[in-house]
Amino acid sequence: MYIGGSIFLLALGAILAFAVQDNIQEVELTTVGYILMAAGALGIVVSLIINGQRNQGRRDDLPPR
Repeated sequence: MYIGGSIFLLALGAILAFAVQDNIQEVELTTVGYILMAAGALGIVVSLIINGQRNQGRRDDLPPR
């Protein structure tokens, strides 16, 4: 999951948690929204960590000046 997908999960979760007032039998939409927001936040953190590690490896491969 990349940063764009994580931002989408955050936005969708916020909509479900704060804006939707509908009732679906046996499904709590507020809880689903919080779960999606947590997954989006975790995805952003993991994506940034992976990008940082990937960029750090490229710096070591450069020849000295």
